[in-house]
Parts: sequence; C-alpha cells; structure tokens
Amino acid sequence: MSSVGPSSPGRRAEGALLAKWMLRHDGEPLTTASSRLIPVRTADGEPAMLKLAHVEEEERGAHLLAALDGHGAARVLRLEGAAALLERATGHGDLARLPAQGRDDKATRIMSRAAQRLHDASRLVFDASDPPELIDLRTWFRELFARADAQSALHRRGADLANALLDDGPEPSVLHGDVHHGNVLDFGARGWLLIDPKALVGDALFDFCNLLCNPSLEFALRPGRLERQFAVVVHSARLTVDDAARLGHWLVAWCALSSTWFEIADDPGRAAQVAAIGERAVAAGLG
Repeated sequence: MSSVGPSSPGRRAEGALLAKWMLRHDGEPLTTASSRLIPVRTADGEPAMLKLAHVEEEERGAHLLAALDGHGAARVLRLEGAAALLERATGHGDLARLPAQGRDDKATRIMSRAAQRLHDASRLVFDASDPPELIDLRTWFRELFARADAQSALHRRGADLANALLDDGPEPSVLHGDVHHGNVLDFGARGWLLIDPKALVGDALFDFCNLLCNPSLEFALRPGRLERQFAVVVHSARLTVDDAARLGHWLVAWCALSSTWFEIADDPGRAAQVAAIGERAVAAGLG
C-alpha cells in the first residue's frame, strides 16, 4: 500500500498536473514501487494514462518512448519531468492469457514482432535532436560480472558468454530491455505495442530472451516449452543460423543475470528457477 496520503504534497502535485493538462480521472489509480498510473481522459475525451515515475529508470523509459514517437510503442502525449501522459491501450487482447489457452506460439510471435518494430526505429532515436539516455548492455550486466565467480557454473558460463557477445557485437539497436507478456498491450487499431521500456542499447537479439522466460518461470520450465518457443522466435524474427546461435548464448547470459538479480533481492527460489531455464538452454544445445 502506498504511504502517500490523499492530502500529501505528492497528491497535491498530482492534482495540479491533472488541472494543468486538463485531465479527468477515468478509473482506479495503481501505485507501485516504481510509478503511479492514473487512467484519465483528455479534454477531447481521449483515453490516456498519466504515469508519475518514482525512480530514474521509469523516467528514462518515458523519454525513450517520446523519442520513438509511437513506432512500436505507446505514444507520449505530454512529458514533463517525472510525469508522462501516454496513449492508453483500449483493445481487449491480453497476451498473458494466451499460453494457458494453448496459444503460446501466437503470443511469442506477437512479442517478437513488437520488439522488431521497436528495433527498426533505432535510427529515429539515435538521430533525435535531444536523444534519450540509453544504458549499454555491458553496464546492464555489471552485477553478473561482479558476482559470477561466487555463484554457480551457470553464472560463470553466462558471464563468459556475455563478455564474448559484447566484445563482438553487431551494429547496436535501441532495446526495450523487458519484453514480456505484460509489456506488450493491445492498442486496438494501432496493434500490439510495447510499454515500460528499460531504455537499453546493444545487440537486438538480447531483447528476445526475457519473453522466453515468461509468462511465469513455472510456465517457462514446462517440458519442451523453451525449445519450442525458441524455435518460434527464430522463425518469427527470420533469424539466420548464426543469429539463432547467438540468441541461444544471450539466453544463457540473460538467465544468469536475472538469477543474480533475484539473489540480490533475497529470492533464492526464483533465482534457482531462472537459472534452471539457463541450464535447460545449455542442455538443449542452445547456449
């Protein structure tokens, strides 16, 4: 539960912003550790989402969305400091439900194509007059590099693979950094678009890894699931044999990093689960 009360400075600032941008409430707000999300209607009656970032990472993501200008991602209608007014997803589709309905392949294809649309807009971001801050993948992997020797063989392998991939990478792309079923939403006529980017830059193949570990770690560990969805990504993204091999290496590296983050967060159960996905990738000859 949020510790911000209805008459606190945070709520008063929120009210002032609603008035300034001529917005009205259109649903129940949601407050998380990283942001506050408020469904609103604009003065023209258009549905939108007012997002108030609580952490720098969320602010950085909003600036990337603004630079993307709706290419593969939600449009930013207004942006001021930690506040972003975003177009709201009003379609009825929900990717998180598809795997349990036997439509896992469809969800993977949708996410893969959404990620590629964002990658295709990289030059738009790089050439912007005021480009957003992007975090490079070597920085993103710093916790794994610092801790790999004190962890398992999987973590050491993941760190070694990440280092090799970073030393010999392709032309960098803008990366979302957190592609999963809850971050690709149905925007109706605009199609399936990404929200909540981490704002990274690097090898585009990295962005396909997280979706293979979702919609939950338990689901991702079902027998045969990883191998099948890996093949779906390869086919959907039209990867070459060399790219597919590189994706497998990134997958092991990503699982080692994600496991490290769970260990830092004192969640050994989930750390072990995501490491098990990496080990399954190795056993399947993917990494």
